Amino acid sequence: MKKRLDDLYQRLNRREYVYPDPLAAIYRFEDIADREIAALVASSLAYGRVQQIIRSLETVFEILSSPAAYLLGSTREAITHDFARFKHRWTTGPEMASFLWGLGEIIREYGSLESCFMEGLKEDEADLTGALTAFVGIVHYNMDYERGRLLPRPSRGSACKRLHLFLRWVVREDDVDPGGWRKVPKAKLIVPLDVHMHRISRRLGMTKRNQADLRTAREITAAFRKFSPDDPVRYDFSLTRLGIRDDMSPDDFFIDDFVKSHQCAH
Repeated sequence: MKKRLDDLYQRLNRREYVYPDPLAAIYRFEDIADREIAALVASSLAYGRVQQIIRSLETVFEILSSPAAYLLGSTREAITHDFARFKHRWTTGPEMASFLWGLGEIIREYGSLESCFMEGLKEDEADLTGALTAFVGIVHYNMDYERGRLLPRPSRGSACKRLHLFLRWVVREDDVDPGGWRKVPKAKLIVPLDVHMHRISRRLGMTKRNQADLRTAREITAAFRKFSPDDPVRYDFSLTRLGIRDDMSPDDFFIDDFVKSHQCAH
């Protein structure tokens, strides 16, 4: 199984296979001060039809051409004005403006989003759920926007796919994930559980659970950790390409006899 996963990683974990993943929108930001902001914004808007996501991100990054400088140099009134007409499905302009203002407040207080995240990270915790919960709480506090749904609360048991995508993007560093956060251990990452990863993981025998929640995401991550202890999210991008791209299929990876003889035991 590990050899097959590693072969798939070598074949598909390449930038040529990223588009139209929202991840492509953050490659333009070389400075981590800009990239961490762009990554959180892009992952937060990664819901709905992919073309709609791309259009919304193009709109956002036309304004946030230099995210850190923009947030630190803009008043709340200016941000509200700039995003007054923004709309991405249920995310409104006022909510986006409040979200961005809150991120700016965090950067002013902590110096960076990473430093804020590190405040909640404890060495004795097996994964990043506790730190992520604390981080989201701080963002919500600074947003001061009661109806905000951009960032789900991990404490409610959701898989929080978009938040874990954000962490994968900024913590891991390879040909696909640009990284930049040096202090957060990638060994504690949790798989960003979407419908494609859930379906593939069930087929691999990594979980039998039907509900795509935090418990399932942790179970699948634990199974991947057996093959890559220091980087359990290593195979996420390449595996999900098989479900996302029209020119690929999970059948490219699965061979019935192979799967039957190599399924993970639970």
